Amino acid sequence: MDKVVRPDPKRLLSQQVTGARYFFLNLAPRSNQSLVLVMGGLEHCNPDYVIARRNFPFYALEYVISGQGSVTLDGEHHLLRPGTAFAYAPTTRCEIHTDPERPLVKYFLTLAGADVVRRLRQCGIPPGGARLLAAHAEITGVLEALLREGQRSGALARRLCDTLFNLLLLRIEDASASVSPSAEPAREAFLRCKALIDAKAGQIATLEEIATLAGVQASSVCRWFRRYQGTSPYQYLLRRKMNLAAERLVESGGLVKEIGAHVGFSDPYHFSRCFKSVHGVAPRDLLHYRQRKR
Repeated sequence: MDKVVRPDPKRLLSQQVTGARYFFLNLAPRSNQSLVLVMGGLEHCNPDYVIARRNFPFYALEYVISGQGSVTLDGEHHLLRPGTAFAYAPTTRCEIHTDPERPLVKYFLTLAGADVVRRLRQCGIPPGGARLLAAHAEITGVLEALLREGQRSGALARRLCDTLFNLLLLRIEDASASVSPSAEPAREAFLRCKALIDAKAGQIATLEEIATLAGVQASSVCRWFRRYQGTSPYQYLLRRKMNLAAERLVESGGLVKEIGAHVGFSDPYHFSRCFKSVHGVAPRDLLHYRQRKR
């Protein structure tokens, strides 16, 4: 009979978080399986969040969507900020600290199986490694879909999660290939600003807010976006806001003014004009389409 790993649940989840969401797929993976997605979640770390582990039941892959902090993996120190991914093995000495002024918000996945190390190395985040990635919105979107499907109880939930997890690894691999570890400082700063917009588009309203959050000059943000994104930071922010609004309209519906407020618009008419300029249809039209499909 195959050996079954049964971890102590108290070792899996931190108590230093608020507003956490979790999913559980297979807490007792068999030792002969190649790659198993065990569980995962999204955690809002408390200001005093500190993790100091010398062992852990599974491999783990974590991804920061907002806040700042640091992680030390087997003595190697890495800064954590939006867009940073890191991984560790069961035997990795892992210490995670959050900035109390900017607490971390991060997704995490726990993994088991003989093929985990190879797959993590292939995507560019080997156990004990950390990397700042591009494509923040794409990676976050897959992680959120993975969390949503993992919380379902349907018969296909595990298969859907396996498919999304493979997509996530491909997204990370693609993002890792597009940014070398020795990337120039300007591109690193651009990626930091882009990650902030991706994570906080609903709350950010102006270029000055982006610059303040990133700790840089507004003129520099404009220059970096023109150079690396081919557009202005405001246009990128607007499109991100309108994508979030479209997702909310399609998934849950609601009043147009409520959707607009959710992405930072106090004037529903201004929101509707911006939405149509980006998507080619008014938000009411999208709502009508959703209602016809039900």
